[in-house]
Amino acid sequence: MIKQIINEKDIKNGDVVLVSAGYEKTASSHKGTVNGPKKVIECLNSQIEFFDRKFKVEVIDFVKTAHLDLGNLEKLSPLNTFKKIKDSCEKLVAQNKFIFLLGGEHAVSLGHLQALTKKHNRKDVTILHIDAHCDLRNDDSDYNSKNPSPLAHSTVMRRASELGYKLVQVGIRTYSRDEYDYFSNKKNNVTVFEWDGPKKPKVEQILKSIKTKNVYLSIDVDGFDPSVMPGTGTPVPGGLKWKYGVKLIESLVNKFNLIGADIVEVSPMRDSVLTEYSAAQLVYTIVANKFQKRFK
Repeated sequence: MIKQIINEKDIKNGDVVLVSAGYEKTASSHKGTVNGPKKVIECLNSQIEFFDRKFKVEVIDFVKTAHLDLGNLEKLSPLNTFKKIKDSCEKLVAQNKFIFLLGGEHAVSLGHLQALTKKHNRKDVTILHIDAHCDLRNDDSDYNSKNPSPLAHSTVMRRASELGYKLVQVGIRTYSRDEYDYFSNKKNNVTVFEWDGPKKPKVEQILKSIKTKNVYLSIDVDGFDPSVMPGTGTPVPGGLKWKYGVKLIESLVNKFNLIGADIVEVSPMRDSVLTEYSAAQLVYTIVANKFQKRFK
């Protein structure tokens, strides 16, 4: 029998539930993220080498992984989309599942974050947010003047901050005046690590800025250098290199209690599978490090 990462058909028996949320109604540039979850799942099931070189085990022999596809969310309004994601994730949170959300545009993360407040005190959780953009706009009126929305990919971290989550943002290479004013206000508990010039912050420096035991990891693939993740809607020159990103993520998961994660903004390209493959590899790496105690 061919092994696949999705090795548990019944969600109630899974340790990890991969939740596919293909949605991109507020995308402001190149579209295609609606197809991101499907392609990442395909790579997970057919392209990833299950033998982990770090732990010297096949992770899927120790971790049961199920898949929940939320279907065509494009037919729904933004409000109903987030309600569906929130309601679905709340059911999984109540069952103590580790949810790994696959987007779709970054806006989908809000439903997951809202659901986690049912179990965790948001003041005791820091979101480590890897992204080229702050996503701290109040709405998307500066590029969507006809029908501005507070529930857009560019507003997701503003909404998360308003829920009470602390933010540590890594890889930031562009932001608006509104976003600058927001993260500059210390009352908002936002720490920004900009990614310009030859000097980059050390991983230890980033981890030291996290003051809570619990963390949530949100990865917009454009936080990485376009040479690593070229298939995304709003690429920005520069960004995290692969080895640095993996070191940061592994160190984070090993030091803190990871309560949830997402990878978003994968926009598959016609002539390259590098982005979805890299995203799938990150999913596997995060799951392996999250459940590593089982390997001993």
